[in-house]
Order: sequence, then C-alpha cells, then structure tokens
Amino acid sequence: MKKIVSLALLLTLVFSMTACGQIMQTETDADGNIETSTAAEGAQEGEEAAAQESAATDTEEETTMKAEFDFETKTVILNSGYEMPINGLGTYSFHGDECINALKSALSSGARLIDTASAYGNEEEIGQAIREAIDEGIIRREDIFVITKIYPGSEMKNPEQSIQACLDRLNIGYVDMMLLHHPDDNDVKAYKAMEQFVADGKIRSIGLSNWYVEELTEFLPQVDTVPALVQNEIHPYYQENDVIPFIQDLGIVVQGWYPLGGRGHTAELLGNPVISAIAEAHDVSSAQVILRWNLQKGVVVIPGSSNPDHIRENTELYHFSLTEEEMERINDLDRGEKHDWY
Repeated sequence: MKKIVSLALLLTLVFSMTACGQIMQTETDADGNIETSTAAEGAQEGEEAAAQESAATDTEEETTMKAEFDFETKTVILNSGYEMPINGLGTYSFHGDECINALKSALSSGARLIDTASAYGNEEEIGQAIREAIDEGIIRREDIFVITKIYPGSEMKNPEQSIQACLDRLNIGYVDMMLLHHPDDNDVKAYKAMEQFVADGKIRSIGLSNWYVEELTEFLPQVDTVPALVQNEIHPYYQENDVIPFIQDLGIVVQGWYPLGGRGHTAELLGNPVISAIAEAHDVSSAQVILRWNLQKGVVVIPGSSNPDHIRENTELYHFSLTEEEMERINDLDRGEKHDWY
C-alpha cells in the first residue's frame, strides 16, 4: 500500500511538472533512492554547452584563418582589413635619379607595392617619385601600397621620433605599412609606438621584418596587435618551408625579400637548369618562374630592379601557372642557403 501511495504521489508530481513545461526524469542510485532532474534543465544545459562549443570554434577559426591571394585582383586582404598588392618593387640600394626613375617605371608598368626602409636612405626619393607620378596622372595615392621600416638601435630606442621622421621623409600623407626591420632590445617599445600611430591614422598596418619562429613566439604575447605582415628572405635556395606555414597559420601574410637570390647570387639562381627548363616550358623567364612559385606558396614578392624591361617582366606573373609537379621540382632545390646575415 505504501508503494502504491508513493507511486501515486510520484505520478502526480510528474503531471505537475509537465504542466509547467518540464518533464521529470528519474534515476535510482546505488542505495535505491530516487534522484530526479528535468528535461528542461538538461536541454538548457545542452544549449549552453553547444553555444560555448560554437563560440570556441568560431574563435579558433578567426585566429587561424589564413589570408588567401586573389590572382584576379592581384591582391590579398590583410588581417588589418586593408588590401595589399601581392607583387611589387624592392628599392634596396636605389638612390638619386636611379631610384626615382625605377619607381616611376614600376608604377607605369602596373606595380602598386613599393618597399623601402629608413636604413635604405632613399625615402625622400621614393616620396618624390610617388608625388611626381600622382601629378603626372600615372597613379592615385589610394592605388598604391607603401611599406617602410625603422631600424634597431637608436631608431627603436626613440621610436616616436623615428616613425615621424619616416613619414616626413616620404611626405605622402599616410604610410600603408610600417615594419620593425629586425629584432632589438627595444622592439616591443617600438611596436607599441607604431600601434599608437595606427590609432592616430598616420599608419594603416604594421608588421615585422626578419622575425622567425623563435622570435615570433617570444614577441607576440607582448603586443596587442597581431602583425599584418612578416617579411623574410625567401628564394628557391632558402625556402623557409617550416617558417612560412607557421606565420600563415597565425593569419599573418608572408613577404619575401631577395626572391631572386640577392646580391651576387641572382645569375646562378636564374641559370639553374631546373628553373630554366620550367621557364622554357611556359615561354617565360626564369625570374617569372621564381616569382610565380613564391606567389603560389602564398608569399608576396618584391624583386628589386632598375631596368625598365626587367621591372615590367617582374609584374607579368598572372598569365601562366605552375603545376604541382613543377612546384615540387623547385621545392627540391632548397639548400637552406641564406644570402644575407639576418
């Protein structure tokens, strides 16, 4: 009889909970005691868990999203939200009229990405060439992307002064991207100064040059802004096949300097029989093959040349593509052979 009464009370309680939009679930523990829970509570907990899992997934996707090159527009969208050309002109060692003429030739040939640095000593010529090109109707300021850098030592020790000096020498309004040229004892301080210039609207994006896995692992937790770009030496004899994916997985775009091998090494690289054979198969130059190889690896290229024909050729990279087999043949050329000290 007691069991019947208990059962009746339990049924009454179940009906009561159902009327309130809840369903009671019962379980018996090891001692025979009845434990109760509601389906509504379980559903709510399930929904909360699903929401948390979804949020975690979204966050993970956001932090690991790689930038994709658009070969139709010849650009990539940086994590800062700005669009950057994926091929351009490096200006190391250019000075005076040679620098001005090379830059205007590049702009006339369709190049829209210009790389310079305080250490190159040519920011004034770069700015003059850009202003002349604008006045001559070759380009508009908003059509080009200008990168410059500040150097370790006194420049990073006094970053606000050094950054402003770059802006003043270029004299083109804002700078599209500023990089720290190398790691330094004051690099975090200098980077935070660049962040403030971004907040002030004088710089649009910021990044690093000559930072590798170890340096990035130590540096990134100390700053608020994930770099939009990391610029390193990259060419078929020094491919950084472990470094490039590491950087890209952080949502950072990789840019390669010395893409054609650099001072004293270009002729050997362009004459490599593997690269020459691939070039012949596509009826293009060895330089174009190397630059296209970089682009297909997701590496922005900034070859340097003052020869108008070479400058034009270095922009004509989108009418052919390399096969996977050709990419692998070039990948097999890696020697781990760095051509500069940093």
